[in-house]
Amino acid sequence: MTSTDGSQSRPPAPVTDTWLVVPLYNEAQVVRSVVEEARRVFPLVVAVDDGSTDDSAQQAEAGGAVVVRHPLNLGQGAALQTGITYVLERTDARYLVTFDADGQHSVRDAAAMVEAARRENLAFVLGSRFLEGPSPVGWLKRLILRTAAAAASRTTGMHLTDAHNGLRVIRRDAAAWLDLRQNRMAHASEIIRQLGATGLPWREFPVHIAYTDYSKGKGQSLWNSVNILVDLLFS
Repeated sequence: MTSTDGSQSRPPAPVTDTWLVVPLYNEAQVVRSVVEEARRVFPLVVAVDDGSTDDSAQQAEAGGAVVVRHPLNLGQGAALQTGITYVLERTDARYLVTFDADGQHSVRDAAAMVEAARRENLAFVLGSRFLEGPSPVGWLKRLILRTAAAAASRTTGMHLTDAHNGLRVIRRDAAAWLDLRQNRMAHASEIIRQLGATGLPWREFPVHIAYTDYSKGKGQSLWNSVNILVDLLFS
């Protein structure tokens, strides 16, 4: 792998005390490659198929993930809670990482966040698109995300720059506090509230989101902005 200055950079070493939790809904086109790439660093992956109507579950299994299935679509919050419960009840993992199935998250960022949690004795580390340099987020979504972060900061007492980033590292003791009941984008605010209530040490961490042709083609950026706005207005 080549870094931005042209020098060779080593890939992160495999992380064996951490499980990736991947909520999965109709991502058959990309999820196998996402899982295969992630497993080069995080060999332990559980994908929660949330009632997909395509062969997402089979593709995730082909990539090497353990797959847990919801027979019906229950929403991303429910999928995350199922994955978190799986890790807590079936494994002795020290950390879990919530990681999207669509290829937008960086495995290198996730590994760096786990290392920060380990080095600084943090109970959770939250990814942020707005801590370092310019963000590729469009102006409307950026405005909505800033507003959501301000609202979350006000209600939790935590200073947040990005309250709706799906890349998170959560230590086992903090994960045990989570009991997610919200679906759609409201679960992101719920996670922040429940983690903040633990009083455990945390911080944000700069991450990079890859807005791919695939995700843009699905209209995820636009719909996520709409869902976040609905969450802010009615939660």
